Amino acid sequence: MRTRAQYIERLGKMNRNLYSNGQMIDRLDERQEGAINVMSLTFDAAWDPASMDLCTAKSHLTGKTINRFNHIHQNAQDLHKKQDMTRFMCNKVGQCIQRCMGIDAANAINAVSYEAQKSPKAKTTYHKNWLKWLERFQNEDLVASCAQTDVKGERLKRPAEQTDPDMYVHVVEERSDGIIVRGCKVHISEASISDEILVVPNRALQKGEEAYAVAFAIPSDYEGIKQVVHFHNYRKRDTYDRGIEYGYTDSYIFFDDCFVPWERVFLCGEIQHGGLAALLFALFHRHSYSGCKPAMLDYVIGMGALAAEINGIEKTPHVRELLSKLIMTGELGYAAGYTASALAKPEVYMPGLGHVPYGPGSYIPNSIYANVGRCLSGEAVFHEQEILCNIAGGMPATFPYENDLTNPETKHLLEKYLNRNPKIPIEEQIKFWMNFIDFGLSGSAGSTLYGAYHGGGSPIMEQIAITSQYDMESKKDIVRAIAGMKPRAKKK
Repeated sequence: MRTRAQYIERLGKMNRNLYSNGQMIDRLDERQEGAINVMSLTFDAAWDPASMDLCTAKSHLTGKTINRFNHIHQNAQDLHKKQDMTRFMCNKVGQCIQRCMGIDAANAINAVSYEAQKSPKAKTTYHKNWLKWLERFQNEDLVASCAQTDVKGERLKRPAEQTDPDMYVHVVEERSDGIIVRGCKVHISEASISDEILVVPNRALQKGEEAYAVAFAIPSDYEGIKQVVHFHNYRKRDTYDRGIEYGYTDSYIFFDDCFVPWERVFLCGEIQHGGLAALLFALFHRHSYSGCKPAMLDYVIGMGALAAEINGIEKTPHVRELLSKLIMTGELGYAAGYTASALAKPEVYMPGLGHVPYGPGSYIPNSIYANVGRCLSGEAVFHEQEILCNIAGGMPATFPYENDLTNPETKHLLEKYLNRNPKIPIEEQIKFWMNFIDFGLSGSAGSTLYGAYHGGGSPIMEQIAITSQYDMESKKDIVRAIAGMKPRAKKK
């Protein structure tokens, strides 16, 4: 396993293919520091005796101890620990811990490549290629991002119907030594600070869309790609230091006739598995949300409770009611994820067939509960901000700038009139409100809210997954029996 220092050292040696605000930048650019700092915590936790059991696992390939963010889930307990690890790590920053995309894509590709290799028309040894890549991924403790979201272009048209076929990443040429791919993946979290990028399809595919059924891995500094990076950082401070400097990034990744050698290809043309690759990454990632969203709600609950205490309203009935709503949302989301782990099997849901075995025996969370947990918590993010706004009042919206709080001409006046609770030192109150503003009123806060709402799939996608996979007919049967109606006609 790597240390924080080794991770950062490797980033510093990578090729330059990042662009931001019109310039080519280095991976150790100061605007990346917040995101690198957060990602580095995943290395620290694996070496810390207090969290080592939760944040490490034994590789099913080598038997070595590895970072759990690089592990393939072998049983329900692995999924429980992944969920708890995610909540534990997110509690350290009050936001996304940023390394879930790699583990979720890895678990999806592990199953998909195994099934795709069974095809007599398989173009390479997909699963053998995957296992070779996976062993290196684990041994070198690499960070992987997942590039799934395509531009989509004309949104009501399928990939093969697009006026410009590049609106979805696709294979433009197959060669004896590999494939050439073209297109763009967008909103890709932490691709700018990852070692590798795992590419998977974005949607279900049909006949005629074989070129879009492609999964592969490439180094994030690969010659055939460029990244345009968007930074999400809090405003720099001069005096009132934060407990942790947080930030995250996302990228537009351009594949401009990018060559991928066959040994890095895990799917190429198998449309039935292309759709499942898209579904499984989303499923594993929604399960991760049952760890991270409850953790973010832990942060929101603490924020609301402290705001109420500073404002002197913590014992009022309406505040208790508002906080109880936050608690219920967070713990229901966690409970749904925990149930998804407990009911996990090496199976996927196939329309018309129900649950069928899929993959080499690694565990896949229950889809209904993973989607329920993600939908419950994802839909709530804007309401959570409304609750914080209700409790805090108008103070955060017009809070003084940091230099006014330290200017000898205004410092004593502001400290006098900002003080709302004599039992709490005014400097502590100031730190709290500045932190509150970071979370709810900063430029980064808006991006975070959109990401929390849409990341892992917008709520409508979870609703579709839930209603399409739920056994609705059996519930109708309950009503038929109680109402004295005739039983459902059996299918011939």
